[in-house]
Amino acid sequence: MGLADRRRTLGCSQEKLAELVGVDRTTVGRWERGVIQPQPPQRRRLALALEVGLPELDALLSPSRASGQGAVGHESAQSHDAGDPDEMIRREFLRILTISGALTILPVEEAEALVDGVRRGEPADFARMNVHLWQVYQLARSKGSVYPVVRDQLAALTDALGGHRGSPRPLLNAAADLFQLAGEVAFDGSRYADAAASYSLAASVGKDADAYDLWACALVRHAYVDMSERRYQQAAQMLGAAARLAERGDSHLSTRHWVASVQAEAFAGLGDLDACERAMDQADRVRDLPEAGVSGGWLRFDGARLTEERGSRYVQLGRLDLAERALHEALKQTALASGPSYRRRASVLVDLAAVGAKRRDPEQVVTYGTEAVGLARASGSGYVARRLRALRDEFGPLDRDQRVVELGAEIGLLNTA
Repeated sequence: MGLADRRRTLGCSQEKLAELVGVDRTTVGRWERGVIQPQPPQRRRLALALEVGLPELDALLSPSRASGQGAVGHESAQSHDAGDPDEMIRREFLRILTISGALTILPVEEAEALVDGVRRGEPADFARMNVHLWQVYQLARSKGSVYPVVRDQLAALTDALGGHRGSPRPLLNAAADLFQLAGEVAFDGSRYADAAASYSLAASVGKDADAYDLWACALVRHAYVDMSERRYQQAAQMLGAAARLAERGDSHLSTRHWVASVQAEAFAGLGDLDACERAMDQADRVRDLPEAGVSGGWLRFDGARLTEERGSRYVQLGRLDLAERALHEALKQTALASGPSYRRRASVLVDLAAVGAKRRDPEQVVTYGTEAVGLARASGSGYVARRLRALRDEFGPLDRDQRVVELGAEIGLLNTA
C-alpha cells in the first residue's frame, strides 16, 4: 500500500488530508507521487491523519511505493517534469548556487571557461546592491516576491567572479552576503533544503574570504533550519561554533550579541532556563556598543527586538507571567504597530495566543490568533504561517470551543510556502 492507497482506504480526499496536515492539496499530490518528502513537523501530523505510526509512514512514503503502482506510477513519472513551477524554481536556484560556489574557489582562468558572456561588475557595486536588496526584503510584505531579483543578482555575481582580475576577497564577501539573503528567501518559503544549501555556501565562501563575522552569521541562519524542526541540540552545537568565530571577528560589530540571542532560543528549546537567561543577558550588551554594529544587510542585530525575543523565550520555557509582560511591552513599540512590520507583530501575537492556549483561555487565543492570521494573509509569510500551525497544535481541549475551531480552520487555509 502506498500513501495514496492509504488515504483512499480512509475515504479521505487530497483536500481533506491537506487540511488535516496543514499544507496545500498540491503538496499532498507531490508526496503521493514521490516528488518531495514531508518535513519532520509535517510527518507527525501526516502519520496522525493517516492513523499510522512513523515506521509505517516511512513504508508508505518509500520510493518503491510511489513508483510501483501501475497507472499511479506512470502519473508520477509524467508529473515530475520541468513543467512543475516549484521544481523549476528549485532547480534554477540550486543551479546558480552550485555554479557560484564552484567559481569562488576555481582559478580565474578556469572560471572564465565556465562563464559564457562575462558581465563586468565592480565589488563595491555588488555590496551596494546587496544592501539595497536586504532593505527591499525587510520591507516586502511577501518575501517570495524578492526571489527573482535575488536570483538575477546571483547570476550577475557568478559572471563577475569568473571575470574579475583583482583581489577576490571583496567579491567573496559580496557572495557570502548574497547567499545568506537567498537562504532567507528560501527559508521564509519553507524550502529548507534550498535554505540550508544557501547558508552552507555562505559559510564556505565566508571561510575562504577570512570573513569571520559573515561566516558566523551564516552558521546562525543555518541553526534556524534545525530549530524550525525542533532539533535544538544540533542548533546549539552549530551556534557554539558561531560564537567561537564571532570572537575572532570585528569587536565593533554586533555579531557575538546576535549569536547569543539565537543561542537563547536554542537553550529555551532544551528547557535550560539558566543558560537561556545568561545568553539573553549577553545579547542585551549590544546596547553597550557606541553604535550598534550592523552591516545594513547580513547583520542587522541592534537589540531592537530583544523585548519580543525575551518574551518568546519565556513562552518556550513556560514562564507565562514573564512572557506576557515582555510581549505586551513589545507591542507598545512603534516598530510593531499595525502596518510597519507584519512579520514581527504577527510573531508577538502568536506568542500571546500561545500563552492563552497554555492557560486554557479561549478568549485570549482567539483575540490574538485572529489578528495574526490576518497579518499572515496580508504578508504571505511562510514563517508566520508555520508559527500559527504550531500554535494550532497546542489548542488541546480548547478545540471544543467553536471560536477556536473556526480559528484552527482559518489557520489550515494558510499557505506555508
